[in-house]
Amino acid sequence: MEELKKEQLSDGFFSDAKRVSKVGREIKLYEHKIEQDKNLQVEIDNCDTMIELLQENDDKALFDELNQTLKKLESNLENAKLENLLSGKYDNYNAIMTLHAGAGGTEAQDWTDMLYRMYCMYAEKNGFKIKVLDVLDGEEAGLKSISFLISGEYAYGYLKAEKGVHRLVRISPFDANARRHTSFASVEVMPEIEDAPDIVIRPEDLKVDTYRSSGAGGQHVNKTESAIRITHIPTGIVVSCQTERSQVQNRETAMKMLYSKLVEKQELEEMEKLASIRGDVKKIEWGSQIRSYVFCPYTLVKDHRTGYETSDIQAVMNGDIQGFINEYLKRTSVKK
Repeated sequence: MEELKKEQLSDGFFSDAKRVSKVGREIKLYEHKIEQDKNLQVEIDNCDTMIELLQENDDKALFDELNQTLKKLESNLENAKLENLLSGKYDNYNAIMTLHAGAGGTEAQDWTDMLYRMYCMYAEKNGFKIKVLDVLDGEEAGLKSISFLISGEYAYGYLKAEKGVHRLVRISPFDANARRHTSFASVEVMPEIEDAPDIVIRPEDLKVDTYRSSGAGGQHVNKTESAIRITHIPTGIVVSCQTERSQVQNRETAMKMLYSKLVEKQELEEMEKLASIRGDVKKIEWGSQIRSYVFCPYTLVKDHRTGYETSDIQAVMNGDIQGFINEYLKRTSVKK
């Protein structure tokens, strides 16, 4: 029994360090909310002061400044309202995203790479951090698949809106005849979960393989079998990590990914059970097509769940996807 406890702690199942990390995340979240309220109050007070000054003196420069301050206040209030919608169990967690190229070879792999760039730019615009966990390059161009961690306040709460299949329509740069092609890529989004008391992972249920990292790197990469692939035998779930410098670090990250996938699987089963109880006809599918990106014969990005759309496709590909996320959060909160 004592050996089992030690083994569980070494695998990071229920260690004190993770409990401390969870408490620290909650404290950070409350500090964020308090700071947000303080900033909003300061902006409101500034507007009140400028309005009083304008009543005494008709100053155009001050009037323009008031307009700018009001726009900023409106935007910040909207963000605060959206964060109030993020009340899910894991909404304030970091997000693990995995992109997979659909059928179509190089064309689909290039589309997967374009999506990865879009999420990188979205993260940069919103103060999130990105860390690549696992990557499989395409033969000629693009990516077959990539997993990465996005860290920041409400990262999962926002990015869960991106889960599903993304469809691209464009003139292919890889087609000598310049024909129009349709490509697909799937996006998986999971909360980064370090432990889950109701999820039991037995060592005998794991198949662990080691291999050499495939990415470019320095002296360490490609010379030692530091990359880890873990298969959870009962469910068939496979996770892998190759970007850390040591096998131990890669194993720890892969275990976090496994926890996240098992929690996701558990929640999906609960959703399907509730759907059957309610008598819902529509099947619950986490991988259904959610959005189309059309570059030709016209430009349009349309979300099929909400109807939200924009013709500024370049802005979207440069990370301006908050409008789609906001609309998704509003619609799903209404359904609840």
